[in-house]
Amino acid sequence: RSLTKSATRRQRVGRRHRLLHRSQSTSQTIILNQKATMTETKPEQPISTPPAEIIAEIKLPPLQSAAWRLERLFGGQRGPHAVGNASTASGENSAPPAAVIANTQSRSLVSSPQNQAKLLKKWLGTASGTAKSSSLSSIADCAKAVLDPSGKCATGRDLLLGFAKASDSEMSDGVATDGGAEGMDVDAPTKSYLVKTPREIEAYLLSLAIRSLWRSNRHAEAYQLSNKALLIVDAHLKECEGLISAAAGGQGGVGGLYPLRARLVRYRSLVLESLLSSAGSGSGEASEVVGVREDLATRYRMAVLAKDGDGMCTVLNLMLRDLLRGNQVEQAHKLLSNATFPIEAPPSNNQLLRYLYYSGRIRALRLEYTASFSALSQCLRKCPTNTGLGFRIAVQRLCVVVQLLMGEIPEREAFEGDGMRGEMRPYLEIARAVRKGDLAVFGETVTRHVQRFRLDGTFTLISRLEHSVVKAGLRRLKTSYSRISLKDVAIRLGLPSAKSAEFIVAKAVRDGVIDATIDHEGALSNRMI
Repeated sequence: RSLTKSATRRQRVGRRHRLLHRSQSTSQTIILNQKATMTETKPEQPISTPPAEIIAEIKLPPLQSAAWRLERLFGGQRGPHAVGNASTASGENSAPPAAVIANTQSRSLVSSPQNQAKLLKKWLGTASGTAKSSSLSSIADCAKAVLDPSGKCATGRDLLLGFAKASDSEMSDGVATDGGAEGMDVDAPTKSYLVKTPREIEAYLLSLAIRSLWRSNRHAEAYQLSNKALLIVDAHLKECEGLISAAAGGQGGVGGLYPLRARLVRYRSLVLESLLSSAGSGSGEASEVVGVREDLATRYRMAVLAKDGDGMCTVLNLMLRDLLRGNQVEQAHKLLSNATFPIEAPPSNNQLLRYLYYSGRIRALRLEYTASFSALSQCLRKCPTNTGLGFRIAVQRLCVVVQLLMGEIPEREAFEGDGMRGEMRPYLEIARAVRKGDLAVFGETVTRHVQRFRLDGTFTLISRLEHSVVKAGLRRLKTSYSRISLKDVAIRLGLPSAKSAEFIVAKAVRDGVIDATIDHEGALSNRMI
């Protein structure tokens, strides 16, 4: 019986070894067959080369290249020479059927205004580097190259060419003759203009021209151009009200104009602020401000009715900024309480950050320090760390002051961020004076940095910290002394007299800052003693 058991055991082991050997041999043959097929089919695959229109686009200037990239995103032609290349290309360079199907699908995807707005905002993010290095001459050259002079964007094209006429005339003596001849010989037969996105590129180039004029301190020209640009974009939107459903069928994008109109509205408000600060206050400037406020209110109402998220958020932030700049805190609070902002799903993170900053500032001015600190803390958490240093510094300043008004001392890390040490130095000295509880040191610090605080817009809030300094000093005295005279309290807190110290101590006892009683013979005694 034991012999039969061992024989069956050997048979089972042998069967397992045979099965394992068969599986290994089959897997090796499969791998060898795959390698053989790969080596056989690899030389037969054609080398993929980029299309001729993509190669031509690489040679274009940055602004023109960005314009044609947006045209492709909206389902248009692939480049300025796509028509000519398509007619002369051979069979091997022609687009395969899969590319035609993908192009058809992309046109169906951009048919809705929401998708057009999303595509345009992504394109704006990729074209931000190109916009920084653009000048009036390059903007005019781009408008001349991509916008049809007899099309629907001829007004904006002529406007941009008019602003750059002076710079073009200076360079026309030595360079323009050869370049113009070359353009007549080469570009004329195959030249084409934008078909899907001429309105978007027109509005974008107008915004770049406004920013260029604004940064070169030509505020009056920038303000006039911004008003004309808004009139042009509003006319385009009114013209396309009935063509939204056919936007992908050849009439051009409509949803992409809404973010660009919000961009132009913001530039107009910023240019007007710079114009008023440089020219001073007057009756003409006051009438301009009133007119812009009325226009902003109208645009906000229309943006809400049209469900334009970009326009609604941008105009609301501009109205809050204008009211805060005019010290109309109560009006700003009424607007903040009655208006709605899509905090859960904002169309832009930048607009959300501005809204949190303005709401925190308004609440701080209205003594709502807890709500203000919550909004400012949320703003700091959502701020990008790789850009916007000036905005982060402004938010951190206000957050530190609000935290001091709440009776808390900020952490040391709040003053030592990257690039913030020099800007936060006055606020660090204020925090030290509040922590020490000495009114004399606090007064000296405020007097030394008063111009800086006024420039930052925090002087009104810092002037309220005197009561916090007194409370901090009284808490330290209560911890150190069980019985102290009001004269010594006045000396240690930097108060002018013992009489004022008695009033301040009485208010602190009534508010519950310290638990004590006043002995009118001239001492402060703790109830627990």
